[in-house]
Amino acid sequence: MSNTSPPAAASGLSVNLLARPLVERLLADADALGLQLRRDDSGARIVDAGIEARGSVAAGLQIGEICMGGLGHVNLRSGGSAEGWPTWLDVRSSQPVLACLGSQYAGWSLAATKEETGGKKFFSLGSGPARALAVKEKLFAELGYRDHAPCGVLVLEVDRAPPKIVIDKLLRDCGLAAEALTLILTPTTSLAGTTQVVARVLEVALHKAHELGFALANIVDGAGTAPLPSPSADGVEAMGRTNDSILYGGRVHLTVRGDDGAARELARALPSRNSRDHGRSFAEIFKEVAYDFYKIDGALFAPAEVWVSNIDSGNTWHGGAPDMALLQRLWLQEA
Repeated sequence: MSNTSPPAAASGLSVNLLARPLVERLLADADALGLQLRRDDSGARIVDAGIEARGSVAAGLQIGEICMGGLGHVNLRSGGSAEGWPTWLDVRSSQPVLACLGSQYAGWSLAATKEETGGKKFFSLGSGPARALAVKEKLFAELGYRDHAPCGVLVLEVDRAPPKIVIDKLLRDCGLAAEALTLILTPTTSLAGTTQVVARVLEVALHKAHELGFALANIVDGAGTAPLPSPSADGVEAMGRTNDSILYGGRVHLTVRGDDGAARELARALPSRNSRDHGRSFAEIFKEVAYDFYKIDGALFAPAEVWVSNIDSGNTWHGGAPDMALLQRLWLQEA
């Protein structure tokens, strides 16, 4: 049976309250995880997970779960030789729409000019539970969801802390006291940053399903896996590796309800191989379009392989395939 109501309209869950104990655990383990903690001048809590701090893969795993609003699990596992890469992330959620689109998706655009900052311009896309407090994206109207928690956490892929004008905006838009806001900074060139981006493998599938017009309320469960590359010190290359991990190594299983035809079409249309840009490294494509994301074919932003199971009919469809040979050429050198 299909569901025509907004996908999160009936949810009484608070992604920020669910994430709070995960944030507190991250802070309690800061030394072991290689993190640095401080309060900025406003009183907001800043967690450096890879700028001055070393960070760690373990921190990235926890940050990935924080990004999912406490509604997902992110685990590390070893891959056998048949899988073509030694280390993989497994991600799963029984609330995939809320966890991935209502929380984890990096959709909140935060910017400040150099005149506003008194120095360098600033830009970041905010990811994580605090997005659902501010609801600045039209996506939240489609989800039918807004959080009203007294605390919030946001993750930023940046190589420097946000300026005062951006933090003031965050506090104002989220309706929070400064002491109640936690910002986690994870440059993609870091261990934690690479890990938490690869942990978006399921979210990328949910976002693509939304772009394809599939009824989000009919997605009831999800799991994904993707290989974890080593970070690069070069920002474009680091971003390229995290994207390539999902585009060419990501595998996702979605459980849905409703029409078999829609489920079958989702399995066909979702994988990244439907893009005209498929088959090349993301860094190469990004450079070719002069670093303009909007010139990249949107069909590329998807996992390599997908299974879609319809619990109403019991049928499962499969589409796409990983290209581990491409990833090995991009990432691996024999000794």
